[in-house]
Parts: sequence; structure tokens; C-alpha cells
Amino acid sequence: MSVQRYPLAGVTVVSLEQAVAAPYATRQLADLGARVIKVERPGGGDFARRYDTTVHGHSSYFVWLNRSKESLTLDLKDPRGHEILHDLLDGADVFVQNLAPGAAARLGLDAATVTSRRPGLIPCTISGYGTTGPWSDRKAYDLLVQCQTGLVSLTGTPEGTARTGISVADIAAGMYAYSGVLTALYTRAMTGEAHPVEVSLFEALAEWMGQPAYYTRHGGTQPPRLGTQHATIAPYGTYTAADGKDVLFSIQNEREWVALCAEFLGRPELADDPRFATGSDRVAHREELNVVVAERCARSGSDEVLKDLERIGIACAGVNDVAAFLDHPVLAARGRWSEVEVPGATVEALLPPADLAGLEARMDPVPAVGEHTEAILAELGRAEEEVAALRADGVV
Repeated sequence: MSVQRYPLAGVTVVSLEQAVAAPYATRQLADLGARVIKVERPGGGDFARRYDTTVHGHSSYFVWLNRSKESLTLDLKDPRGHEILHDLLDGADVFVQNLAPGAAARLGLDAATVTSRRPGLIPCTISGYGTTGPWSDRKAYDLLVQCQTGLVSLTGTPEGTARTGISVADIAAGMYAYSGVLTALYTRAMTGEAHPVEVSLFEALAEWMGQPAYYTRHGGTQPPRLGTQHATIAPYGTYTAADGKDVLFSIQNEREWVALCAEFLGRPELADDPRFATGSDRVAHREELNVVVAERCARSGSDEVLKDLERIGIACAGVNDVAAFLDHPVLAARGRWSEVEVPGATVEALLPPADLAGLEARMDPVPAVGEHTEAILAELGRAEEEVAALRADGVV
């Protein structure tokens, strides 16, 4: 029986990471088989370990973001800890860090410094607003960036704004860091050149704001906040059925609009009504259109509404809560759940979304703080006595 070789087997990533963005990037590298050595503070480790205690005493954030990694504790302010980190970097392919503004430079761990003696190393810097520019010294957390990019102003209802329910700025930055590192690894393999990667939370989420940015610049006003309604397409949103449950559907083209009028609304003449004749007309007369659609949905239960919409080829869905998502039949039928060990327990975890034919996903344990410290230091040639002294002094 052959042993599976992961795509990034042989790639070593050293990461000074905390919170969400960098750990999300490196977890995906670990998913592909990279060896990810997560450097944490002695004692408490990554502060995301303490965001909550809902997963068998562990943080839901940390369990999500840190499987298949090795944890090494180091006090980088101690010269001995600093030396150990540099020994690790000498044998690494990628160095990821999302330290506070200016911290990497003060420690001599900025991209220019770490690559000056390691031209083959790929450093990846994740910051809030970039390492240059007028806001380079500002801390940036997810909701701050949601506010600064205008996302919060688009999210919610006419009565008030809302944050998105997930850490979207962190996730965006983590995704671009991940793809940037993959690109740099590919380029190094093809050309021998190692290119540093830099991603900021602000610029990552700014990219995701592209459509409303174009709409606002060229339309003169930004898209309105409409709850579950779509700002530029109608009808597209949730409507309440007779049983009190919400259903969502979307009309994407004129063929679907004609079918909706004739076969769902029972009013084929609406297809040619000047108020609703084009997509722009329907958006302009959204309130009038919603009255018609809401009245029809209120006459049938949610299951019947969905069945009727599916029959005529209209994209639709019920509105799930998280518990319903966890029990979704697609996840079950497609075998998307696996198991991951956490200290003291085993939990269900979703497989990585990108399947590589013929390869099973790597789903190794979530490490305890400093779980691999002794083993990693032994690899670096530290004797047991030296390791014991380092631990006694709080360096590891």
C-alpha cells in the first residue's frame, strides 16, 4: 500500500501568528501537507485560544483555524528564543507573521531583514492597513476594517447597520495570503526567485467591495441597505410563507421573470407591465412588486412555495439557522464531515472545500500550547539539559 504524499509535503512554514487571518492562511497550507510550526507565547499562547471555551473547553476559533499544526512556545524578547527562531527560519520555506504594527521590524523579523541572509525564504506579512502609508502604525481588527471599507454601511436594514456574522476581513486577508504564498512557492520552483508576500486586511476586504464601489462612483449613491433583499436585483430576497417560515428566491433574467408571473404569481400580464418590464424597472418599483410577491407567498406553506418555484426553474431556498446548516443533507450525502482531535476530545470538522482527485484531506490534531516544543528543539540540536534550562527560565 503506497503512502499518500500531500501536494505541499516537504514545505516548512514557520508562523508567528495570532487571531484569525494568519492562522487561516497557514491552516490551509497545512491542509495541503505543509509542515506548519506555530510559534506561540510561553504560557497562554495565541490569544485566540481564549476567545471562548465552547468546544470541549477550547475556543471555537482556535479549533477551526489550527488543525494539523505543531506548536512551539518561544519568548522572542529573550536572545535565546530569538536565536531558536532564526535557526528555524534557516530551514524554512515560508515565514508568516501578523504581529502588531512595527513589532516585526523591532524584532528584526521584517521581510527585508529575514531574507537578507535567506534569499530563498518567502516571507508573508499580514497587516491591518499595510506596512507603509499613513495608517501603517494602526491596529486593525475585523470589525474596524468592515467599518473602514464601507461594508457595515451596506449591511443591515434601512433602520440600522450591522456587522457581518463572520470575520470577513480576516478571512479575506487569510485567503489572499494563502493564494499569495502558493503563487510565491510556484514562482520559486519555476524561476528560483523568492518573492515576499504582503496582504493587509483593509486591501483584502477593499477588493471584495468592488461591485458597490463601482456602483457608488458611477451611480452617485451607494446601494441601499435592504436586509435580505438584493440592492440591484428584484425580486431577490426573503418572503414569509403561510406557516411563518421565510423562503428566499432570485430572478436573474427575463425568462425567469416571465415564468414567475405566469406560473407562480398567476398574473402573466405583469411580465409586460411597464413598472416591471426590465430589471431596472423592477428595482425602481420594488415596493409595489414586493406587495404582489408577498401576498402570493402568504397563501401557501413554505414547502409548497419552494416546490412551486423549483418546478418552474427558479433558484430558491429556505432560510437556515446554523443548527440546520450543520444537518444539511448536502454535507451529509457528499461526506463533507470528518473528525479532528483536540486536546482531550475529538470533534467533527468540515473537509477543505477544494477536493484534489485521488488525495484524502489532511485532518491532523489541533495542538496544545507548546505541545511540540521539545521535539522541535531536539531537531535543532538542543540537548535535554539546555531545553530544561530554557523551560525553567520561561524562554519556552
